[in-house]
Amino acid sequence: MHINDFDYNLPPELIAQKPTDKRDNSRLLVVHRDSGAIEHKHFYNIIEYLKAGDCLVLNNSKVLPARLFGRKKETGAKVEFLLIKRLDGDIWETMVRPGKRLKPGDVVDFSMDEITGKFQATVIDYGEEGTRHVKFEYDGLFLERLEELGSMPLPPYIERASEEEDKDRYQTVYCKEEGSVAAPTAGLHFTDKLLEEVQKKGVKLAYVTLHVGIGTFRPVKCETIEEHKMHFEEYEVSEESTRIINETKASGGRIISVGTTSCRTIESAAVQNEPDLSAKYKVKSGHGNTGIFIYPGYEFKIVDCLITNFHLPKSTLLMLISALYNRERILEVYETAVEEKYRFFSYGDAMLIL
Repeated sequence: MHINDFDYNLPPELIAQKPTDKRDNSRLLVVHRDSGAIEHKHFYNIIEYLKAGDCLVLNNSKVLPARLFGRKKETGAKVEFLLIKRLDGDIWETMVRPGKRLKPGDVVDFSMDEITGKFQATVIDYGEEGTRHVKFEYDGLFLERLEELGSMPLPPYIERASEEEDKDRYQTVYCKEEGSVAAPTAGLHFTDKLLEEVQKKGVKLAYVTLHVGIGTFRPVKCETIEEHKMHFEEYEVSEESTRIINETKASGGRIISVGTTSCRTIESAAVQNEPDLSAKYKVKSGHGNTGIFIYPGYEFKIVDCLITNFHLPKSTLLMLISALYNRERILEVYETAVEEKYRFFSYGDAMLIL
């Protein structure tokens, strides 16, 4: 398949720059795959489409305030870091800007003043695709200092600086495990109250963890999409979540993935079931790394339905939802979303594919 098969026209003014006033006040476009019907709702209406015995799978990864602004100690030149992944202890893989200025041995200081204490990084090596491996030195606890000095790593299509509000709104209400550099955005629409209502209806919640990496922002550069290679991301599925998911599948309930990251996690953790059981596949608990690339032709093993935001043209995420439904129909749905002026991308509206 050609990359242009996943293109669509998006007016720039539909790219959401801010979240809605309340999380669950965002709009919800409901797609019925069996009939092709489309409904226009609000996210708080999602409860109407859930049934007792279903299971929502949610990614509880927490976004790090991973953007840091500092100065090169030797020259005072301004430098921006975006932490990508902890490699070992205080050593991190980092995107740097401007990249040409930093070489091994250079030190970047992020401290605001002497009172707050030391927080600096030394470049120790070059990484892949222009990144740097850096080692941090600091007073206090690293994550506390990062919370104090770092900014939320808003995606590049949000054309404004990160604000204090983003430290709350660019996180899900159920985030727990530190490690992402981008939010699992489908989950941003849920409130604590809505999740309580979901459970009262008899819907189970299963939490998984996939730390979203910088690869989520990197475009597909291959004209033939099958040649594209995904970046690997860490995931974990607990024994408790495995039990909930597998019991739901065995009893005929639906597995509804909240976001593409949850989807990729449980599809990566899928293994063949015993031949005499009704469910062909089950989820295996544990920790792993996944570079799974889901595009049309993929056979979904665990996921039945998907809650997701609207994705970039030519993106791997648009390819994933095209695999779940149908490429031509998904592009028609996106045309409708544009006509109806839905808000797109991370802080935008949501879609439920049934």
